[in-house]
Amino acid sequence: MGAGRLYTAVAAGGFRRYATYRAATAAGVFTNTVFGLILVYTYLALWDVRPHLGGYDRAQAVTYVWLGQAFLSTLAIGGGGVEAELMERIRTGDIAIDLYRPADLQLWWLAADLGRAVFQLLGRGVLPFVFGALVFPVALPTDVRTWLAFLIAVVLGMLVSFGIRFLVALSAFWLLDGKGALQMMMITGTFCSGMLLPLNVFPGVLGEVVRVLPWSSLLQAPADILLGRAGALGTYVFQGAWAVALLLAGRLLQSVATRRVVVQGG
Repeated sequence: MGAGRLYTAVAAGGFRRYATYRAATAAGVFTNTVFGLILVYTYLALWDVRPHLGGYDRAQAVTYVWLGQAFLSTLAIGGGGVEAELMERIRTGDIAIDLYRPADLQLWWLAADLGRAVFQLLGRGVLPFVFGALVFPVALPTDVRTWLAFLIAVVLGMLVSFGIRFLVALSAFWLLDGKGALQMMMITGTFCSGMLLPLNVFPGVLGEVVRVLPWSSLLQAPADILLGRAGALGTYVFQGAWAVALLLAGRLLQSVATRRVVVQGG
């Protein structure tokens, strides 16, 4: 089997794996919808006091909320991707099996995570977004090209997300327990991605810093394209630069970790 076919099969397997958890998916759709409703009314109250906060009108702010709910699991902003499983395999020593496969460790897990992300977008992300668009006034483009540009930004966001989480997972080669690293990743991802508030609402130096961090590629960057607040090319350069940097860093750390052959447990 060629390399392309191999990783395509791994991605398809990741998609099918998450598709089997139908009850969990239904529960996730319900949870995302409920949290979306809570955030929408919170945002509307805030925008009543500060109209055009961060340069958004009310419809754009509502649209941003439902994008966040669609991407929460898709991009594993607070965790929930393949990183926990990878850390557990490192801890138990099962990672040795992965290293013996005739496949690249990073590409294997990237393919599996992309399959997971696509399923989460279709199975868990689309329905809350459609619900929000039907119930509340939203700001959605009518130009198909804008939607295509937006989807490309989402894919780049998937790569950046995996790059961050792969680095965190590899920390298990040195840590006795990776739970702390996962919790820090969840807190940082939730805050710095714009899940709580759009990053352009953050004031002063804080706002400038969070907008140049990789987490802004996950939600803020695709949202800016969809809402017509950013050009596609500049956004792609930003996201692509972070994706390349993170994936290269992950490959370097993977090389160091596997040379050490330090496996906790097992």
